[in-house]
Amino acid sequence: MTSPSGAETPHDDHAEDATDAAATGDAVTDDAANDAEPDLKAEFARQFSQAAERSGLGALARDEQLTGRDVLAAVGGVRGILEALLPGLVFLVVYSVLTSFAGQGAQAALVPALVASVGLAIVFTAARVIAKGQPTQAIAGLVGVLLSAALALWSGDARDNYVLGFFTNAGYALALLVSVFVRWPAIGLIVGFLVGDGTAWRAERRKVRLAQFLTLAWVGFFVLRLVVQVPLYLVDNVQALGLTRLLMGVPLYALMLVFTWLVVRAAWASKPAAR
Repeated sequence: MTSPSGAETPHDDHAEDATDAAATGDAVTDDAANDAEPDLKAEFARQFSQAAERSGLGALARDEQLTGRDVLAAVGGVRGILEALLPGLVFLVVYSVLTSFAGQGAQAALVPALVASVGLAIVFTAARVIAKGQPTQAIAGLVGVLLSAALALWSGDARDNYVLGFFTNAGYALALLVSVFVRWPAIGLIVGFLVGDGTAWRAERRKVRLAQFLTLAWVGFFVLRLVVQVPLYLVDNVQALGLTRLLMGVPLYALMLVFTWLVVRAAWASKPAAR
């Protein structure tokens, strides 16, 4: 702009420069935001892929042939199985022996049974830490054992040692069911990132249907645990509840992994290598 005499004023020059700088800054900000969005998506995909790798299915999904060693690795190996089963088994054995053969009352037998179970879980966790292995599974198991024991001690009822598992199974079932209702079946997401498909599988109707079927099958798995175990809790049959908890834990989980793997191999068949 110019003054009435026709000369340009310094104020106007600075204003125009400031406007240009602001526009340039906005453009740079927009470009940075556009660049950051793909980076965030890539980071999310990477994190989700790593989480999927750590799942039980991660040890199976990309294998062309299934072996007993693969299944064993998928459920945590020998150590993982022992960490998952033995604390519960020890609780059940100690409690049953004290109440059925030693003549102790239910509340009197509860404390030593819980001490034995928690003590074994602590030993497993310490062994993981000392061996400098991956203590995540052992720590998670220890936290679960401690919370269950605290709940049973608080109520004075041995069957409450299993209540936490009811909420865990219900939570998993609900989360998986919601994923189906919003048309993003969780098993499809896990498998997609494991085999390198990402979310491309959603463009194929057959894969979408199979992903929904598998996710609903896992919903049924968690619901079945509740259907079998909750009635045993309600009738206060601690021994039967503990036994079914063990049988429907790692063994049934392993069968579900194998079943899922078989369906995945049929739907996500590996592509022939390029010549």
